[in-house]
Amino acid sequence: MELRNLITFIHVAELGSFTKAADQLGYSQSTISFQIKQLEEELDCLLFERINHTVTLTERGHELVSYAHQIRALTDELKESLEAESELTGHIHIVTPDSVCEEMLYSHYVDFHNKYPAISIKFTTADTSVMFDMLDHNEADAIITLDSHNYRKDYIIAKEQLLPMHFVTSSKSKFAGKEGLKIADIINEPFILTEYGQGYRRVFDKELAKRSLDITPVLEIGRTDIITALLAKSNMISYLPDFVTKPLIASGELCFLDVTDMGIDIWKQLIYHKNKWMSKSLKTFIDYVRENEFGI
Repeated sequence: MELRNLITFIHVAELGSFTKAADQLGYSQSTISFQIKQLEEELDCLLFERINHTVTLTERGHELVSYAHQIRALTDELKESLEAESELTGHIHIVTPDSVCEEMLYSHYVDFHNKYPAISIKFTTADTSVMFDMLDHNEADAIITLDSHNYRKDYIIAKEQLLPMHFVTSSKSKFAGKEGLKIADIINEPFILTEYGQGYRRVFDKELAKRSLDITPVLEIGRTDIITALLAKSNMISYLPDFVTKPLIASGELCFLDVTDMGIDIWKQLIYHKNKWMSKSLKTFIDYVRENEFGI
């Protein structure tokens, strides 16, 4: 059994397409078809059903997925262990929300780079649903979410943290220092919010909808550094995790609002797929995050 045929099988299974697998692997579509046919003949079973240009795994195909991942992982692990490298090398792809990406880069990336200079990291920002889709298609090594608590049997939660969230505004706001505020007291004030439908904004809007309320923000933007800077210069309000607002809260430019009738559980989670091969570089990154609060 040729390893390259198993790797091709994994890509077709993940992408659900011979064409997409060919593009990702740099092969022609006929090569992909030939490799899958070889594998099916060797195993004497049909691995994919091909109906109206759609490709779906058969029952035997589903069984092979797990074994194929294990064989690939063991092969990569063997290659890695035989390499006589003077330093840890590798490339990893991490997908995060905008605000987490900013925090990771500003607070800990330089330290990580100094310790592991030969590990390169690609950061991509995306919404939670897109992140999980990327994990399912092996387009990301790990993701960090800011959302309601996610648990699915196909994923490993490497680390998680319940985040404190607050309504926040300028310390010069008319609401600053007021106790016992209700959401109805501020609902009609000008709001700056992160982008609609993404991460904790989506959870926030769902909670408002339960109360038959909604907010039409005067500005929507994914950059939380811009949001906090604008809040400090205006009478606007936002709803943000505390790690985003901490510097301006500490300097006295922003303050938390004492809104007592609305609390939302937002979780920061570091997640990877259970079938993901744990390279030394990826394991190093995950261990660093666990030990050093790198973004979580």
